[in-house]
Amino acid sequence: MNKIVREQYPAANLPDDLRGLLPSEAMVRVTVESDEAPVKSVEQIRQDVEAARSRGEWPSVSTAEAVARVRALRDEWDD
Repeated sequence: MNKIVREQYPAANLPDDLRGLLPSEAMVRVTVESDEAPVKSVEQIRQDVEAARSRGEWPSVSTAEAVARVRALRDEWDD
């Protein structure tokens, strides 16, 4: 779910159907929520991953290193 909150928002800037319910000089708190998650294409996700990698936020791991990590975690449970 997406949520946008604006504090101290001028009532004069509200849409017509809401503006008439409040004094124009009033300051309001506006909360907008969406029940739908934003949809990204596979290409957008790939671009996000590559951008994170280029910033060093998502380190690249070889298959051998990934397998070694999984085995080490699994072996912790065997003790």
